[in-house]
Amino acid sequence: MAYFRKCPSWMRILAVFFLPLVFSGLGPPSEFRDDMFKVFPARFRWSHVTPSMLKDRSVGLSTEKNAQGQMYFTLEGHKFMIIGGSIHYFRVPREYWKDRLLKLQACGLNTVTTYIPWNLHEQEKGKFDFSEILDLEAYVSLAASIGLWVILRPGPYICAEVDLGGLPSWLLRNPKSQLRTTHRNFVEAVDKYFDHLIPRILPLQYHHGGPVIAVQVENEYGSFNKDGSYMEYIKEALLKRGIVEFLLTSDDDNGIGTGSVEGALATLNMPSFVKDSFLKLQQMQNDKPIMVMEYWTGWYDTWGQRHIVKSANEIQHTVSRFIRSGISFNLYMFHGGTNFGFINGAYQHRGVVTSYDYDAVLTEAGDYTEKYFKLRKLFASASAGYLPRLPPRTHKTVYPTVDLLFYLPLFEILPYLNKPVTLYSPVTMENLPINNGSGQPFGLVLYETSICSGGLLFAYVRGTAQVFLNDTRIGDLDEDTHHLTIPQIQDCQLLRILVENQGRVCYSQKIQYEWKGLDAYVSINDTLLTNFTIYSLDLKMSFFKRLLSANWKLAPEHYLGPAFYRGTLTAGSSPKDTFLDLSNWHYGFVFINGRNLGRYQHIGPQRTLYLPGPWLQPKDNEIIMFEMIEKGFYIQTTKKPQLNG
Repeated sequence: MAYFRKCPSWMRILAVFFLPLVFSGLGPPSEFRDDMFKVFPARFRWSHVTPSMLKDRSVGLSTEKNAQGQMYFTLEGHKFMIIGGSIHYFRVPREYWKDRLLKLQACGLNTVTTYIPWNLHEQEKGKFDFSEILDLEAYVSLAASIGLWVILRPGPYICAEVDLGGLPSWLLRNPKSQLRTTHRNFVEAVDKYFDHLIPRILPLQYHHGGPVIAVQVENEYGSFNKDGSYMEYIKEALLKRGIVEFLLTSDDDNGIGTGSVEGALATLNMPSFVKDSFLKLQQMQNDKPIMVMEYWTGWYDTWGQRHIVKSANEIQHTVSRFIRSGISFNLYMFHGGTNFGFINGAYQHRGVVTSYDYDAVLTEAGDYTEKYFKLRKLFASASAGYLPRLPPRTHKTVYPTVDLLFYLPLFEILPYLNKPVTLYSPVTMENLPINNGSGQPFGLVLYETSICSGGLLFAYVRGTAQVFLNDTRIGDLDEDTHHLTIPQIQDCQLLRILVENQGRVCYSQKIQYEWKGLDAYVSINDTLLTNFTIYSLDLKMSFFKRLLSANWKLAPEHYLGPAFYRGTLTAGSSPKDTFLDLSNWHYGFVFINGRNLGRYQHIGPQRTLYLPGPWLQPKDNEIIMFEMIEKGFYIQTTKKPQLNG
């Protein structure tokens, strides 16, 4: 190894890439079509220029062709290979943005990519939030200060395994509105959003001295393909508001034709190096370089399914093939982070788990992995250049066991919620007359009405529901189960239906119909039920501040039914990251100092919740659990996550 390090850089590059091929029997890159996949010269180094190095800017990200017919990217005239990785600012505690970006750079990447979630930035129509963990401008500026380029993916639809693919739920209030089309209601909402978002992006663009070298038009529209004019509309919406940087689209090989738009580079999303996909893309745009916008380093998990992993050797092998073939790429994900709160989406109505670890290059908590070190070694060899020192590891710790000594049954916290709505017939959460006419985006809704006889209950539930007679749970309903037998009663009693939004579908044309809550027609023995009192359980921090003044009771050893439990986590003077072990609880949510850490479920695969150290206060921290099934015993902490239980 000492002799190897003394060799000239070009010899090391040849050894790293060609000797493994010889010994593996794979052969040199001539196995690919010569007119498509060109091996870059041994001395090729992707550009090491950083945002601070380029003061005079006139060209930006462009494409060129050399004498041999190779297409490649340039940045201000420098030959440039995009070596990118995805980190979503809204899934990472703001206090850890710098740590994750430094680790991306130290791995050898030169570009960070991120989606921009409309549904988080405009939860209420016309009310925008770009603060704290949603401060897009601060995140992009931080990346520039570190020396990274940025590719933005503003949607409006982003998928990203978030609720409704990143579209705000208030768009569903108008049943005639057609999402992701040029339907007037939808594009008017997009225009107003872009009128607010794009001015924030403009000064961050490359031509204005910022790090943003490219902007993506929509996302994976080829799989939706509902309106042939839509992509052109979104592209023009960006351009006329001042976006001047390189434009691109992003689809799998089945969607690149219908998801592309003239004036934007079509790029690929893929799980591996698929030559046929590249051939298909080249046939569509043979005068442009190949780029993989999403090379999937792992995959997301859904509740009740196994934890999905992808081998480090496979990642290393595929990335080395990208480099040898001169293909720019983006690792999706480099660091996945966490679906804090209620932001997770769903597939086929199976919710995405709270952890967005993704089996990525960095773990959910920002820890190094085997994938990281293999890729760092690969990038160091391929560029024959110096990589920054590794940032220190983020320390984890174990805290004393938390006993949840106090509790409040669900129906005793109703006075601390916002004022309920009284309606003749129930409506879904999106159509509730609250939040300045925007309805309720996330959480749960409780419907109450008086009944004076038992019989066969019919209710069309959009989501999952628990049904109660007064305080007693008598059964469950969901999107496939619409009937429940109500026992005979002597006097009029309170029928209560608690509906949870476990995450709206985030992919496919099903997004058009993702209302959550109860439909209007609810009956017993075909007699219509009316006069509903409806409570919004959005479980925001303001609610927990009010709940502190409640008369909490000593928790019994056992309790069936939904209830809030309260305890104290003692963190000491210097709080560090940890994971909450929830293996003896059943189903619910955990809040630390009013922050929603996310959902847990006994069906797995995720058994722990990530608790970032910066979200803890020195000494005492309030933990409140909303357990919906049955009381557990305590919460323990651990230094390691359990994602495959």
